Amino acid sequence: MDRLDNTIRPYAWGSPTAIPRLLGTEPTGEPQAEMWMGAHPGAPSRTGRGTLAEVIEADPEKELGPAAVARFGPRLPFLLKLLAAGAPLSLQVHPDLAQAEEGYADEERRGIPADAPHRNYKDANHKPELVCALTEFDGLCGFRAPAEAAALLDGLGVDSLKPYVDLLHAHPEDAALREVLTAILTADREEMTRTVEEAAAACTRLGGAYAPYADIAHHYPGDPGVIAAMLLNHVRLQPGEALYLGAGVPHAYLNGLGVEIMANSDNVLRCGLTPKHVDVPELLRVVRFHAADPGVLRPEAAPDGEEVYETPIDEFRLSRYVLAETGGPRDLTRATPQILLCTAGTVRAGEHELTPGRSVFVPADEKAEVSGSGTLFRATVVV
Repeated sequence: MDRLDNTIRPYAWGSPTAIPRLLGTEPTGEPQAEMWMGAHPGAPSRTGRGTLAEVIEADPEKELGPAAVARFGPRLPFLLKLLAAGAPLSLQVHPDLAQAEEGYADEERRGIPADAPHRNYKDANHKPELVCALTEFDGLCGFRAPAEAAALLDGLGVDSLKPYVDLLHAHPEDAALREVLTAILTADREEMTRTVEEAAAACTRLGGAYAPYADIAHHYPGDPGVIAAMLLNHVRLQPGEALYLGAGVPHAYLNGLGVEIMANSDNVLRCGLTPKHVDVPELLRVVRFHAADPGVLRPEAAPDGEEVYETPIDEFRLSRYVLAETGGPRDLTRATPQILLCTAGTVRAGEHELTPGRSVFVPADEKAEVSGSGTLFRATVVV
C-alpha cells in the first residue's frame, strides 16, 4: 500500500485552524479548507511511485481491480476529503448523470472554454456526496415544508418578504417552492439587497432558529442566497453523523470539520452565497423541488466491527472502524481499491503508522491488515 501525501486547498471559506489541529501542525494563518485524497486531476495525491493518477494510469486493472475497471472505467471513481468550513460555502446543487452528460455535451458543442467563469459542466459525471461530521457540523440540506419556510420568513416582519410568504402557502407545494426560489433569484438586485439587509437585522435581533441565517448574512451581505437559504432545512450533525446529498438537492455547509466523499466530478450549479456565476435557468432545470427531512445518517454495524454509511450509489462506499489495542488486527483486504484515513489515535496499516489526517491507498486485492487504537475511515467502491 502507498502512503499518501495530500494537497490542502486554501479556499476563502476554510477554517485556518481545524485541519492543522487534526494534523498536529502549526496554522499558517491562511484558510485551509479541504485536503484531497485521490486521483482527481486538479490535485492528485502523491505517492512514492508518482501521483496516484499516474500510478493508476500505468496499470488500472492491477490498482483498481478488474471489476472496478469494468464498472467505472480505468479511473478511481471517488474523491475523499477532509473538509473544514470556517464560513458558509456557496448554496449549490449537483446534476444527475443524464443532466451532466447532456449539459457537458451542450457546452462542449458551443465551444465554451473549460475554465470559463460561466461554464456549468466541467465533466460528464454526476456528483453525489456524503459528509460525515468529525466535530459538530452545521449545514443546510433540502427544502423545508413550504408552510415551515413561510412561517420562518413571516416571523422576520419584513414587508418585502410577504409576497414570498403568500406564494409558499399556494399548492401544489413543489410549484410553490419553484416560484419562490425563481422570484428570489430573479428579483431586482437593489431591492433584494435592501430586503436581505432588513432580514439580516431581524435575524440578528431574534436569534434562536434565525441565528444561522444572521451568520450567513454576515459573510454574504446583501446576497439573495440569504433568503434562499431560509427555504432549506438547517441541520446540526454530531460527530459520527452524516448527510447524503443526491442529485438536485440544494445544500450548503456552514461550519465544522468532516470527512467528505463524492463521485469524481466538479459539476456544481450555484444558487447564491457566492460571487461566482449563477445560471438561474440551468439551476431551475436541475433542482428537485421536493420538501423532505434531510435524513441524518448514522453508521450501520457490519461484520468485523465495520460501521457503514449506507447510500444508494456505487461510486463510493464510506465506513469507519473504531479500533482498540485489545481487539487485535483486522483484515480489510478487498477486491476493490481503498483509501484508509486515520482521524483519531494511532493506527498501523501494513507497514505504515497513521496518525490523525494521514492516509494510505490500498490497491485491489492487496493485503490490508490494520491494528492499533483509533478511528479509521475506509473509502472504496461497490461492484
